[in-house]
Amino acid sequence: MHAGHHYQLKEFLIWTRREMYAVMLIALVPTLLFKTLDWYWLAIPWVPIALVGTAAAFLVGFKNTQTYNRSWEARQIYGAIVNTSRSLGMLTLDCIHADSEVHKRLIYRHIAWLTAMRFQLREPRAWESSSKVYNIEFRNFYKVEEWDTKREDELARFLSPEDLEYVLSKKNRATHIIKLQGADLKALLDAGKISELQHVELQRLLVDLYEQQGKCERIKNFPYPRQFATINLFFIRLFVILLPFGMLQEFHKLGDQLAWLTIPFAGVVGWIFLAMEKIGESTENPFEGGANDVPITAMSRTIEIDLREMLNETDLPPALAPVNNILM
Repeated sequence: MHAGHHYQLKEFLIWTRREMYAVMLIALVPTLLFKTLDWYWLAIPWVPIALVGTAAAFLVGFKNTQTYNRSWEARQIYGAIVNTSRSLGMLTLDCIHADSEVHKRLIYRHIAWLTAMRFQLREPRAWESSSKVYNIEFRNFYKVEEWDTKREDELARFLSPEDLEYVLSKKNRATHIIKLQGADLKALLDAGKISELQHVELQRLLVDLYEQQGKCERIKNFPYPRQFATINLFFIRLFVILLPFGMLQEFHKLGDQLAWLTIPFAGVVGWIFLAMEKIGESTENPFEGGANDVPITAMSRTIEIDLREMLNETDLPPALAPVNNILM
């Protein structure tokens, strides 16, 4: 997510400049034909173009509202994970009557779950836009830790060799880390280290973590409906193509040479619509590794610091700071 006051105009223009170039090129062709060959028949009445623009504006507004809701829901889910993680750490220390190694094993395994989760959520999907050229180019401003490090190395910091081997043999690694937690708690119950009531409460937290994981997977694995995304893109492109044909006559009425103003004004108006569509696209998938993602890496690091401080550890990793105002 962007952690600054706002995107700088330079950043936004770098991200969207291709759209501006394309719109101005589209506007250049009919303007040249209109002015140099006197093809005045190219001018289209403004009313039908305005109707297309109105429909496109409604669609882009609807899409951006829905994609924002997806992003906000993802942020709420990870907020719940933060709260449940802290509760799990507190109950582990207060309710389990065992040595510190048991406490450390359970808490470190939970940090491993957070690690496995963020790596799974950063895996690419066909409908995501992180592989598009303008997003690849914009990644020069920030980095995605899950793409620069190895999952195995990160998990090895928190899991025993036996647990690591087991977890890496599974497809949904986060699911099986919680399974290991449940089995460990059952063994502690059988050993008399926790009471049945405490066991039920700790298991309830694990079930809650499963629920939050499932919500994240729903957002990750079910895209914004493609039919809405497609018609939105088609309408906006249609409007951008028609736009200079409607502006030609309007500027020509103001003066013979003013028809050339069609090119910059069509460029600005078309750029606005295409930029709004691109903003909605960049908000659709809040875990894909884009600059507008929910900062799951930073939130996971915050939880790790909190839990390890509960263990009275002092050699802690630093909280993640924004890179060029982008926090991942």
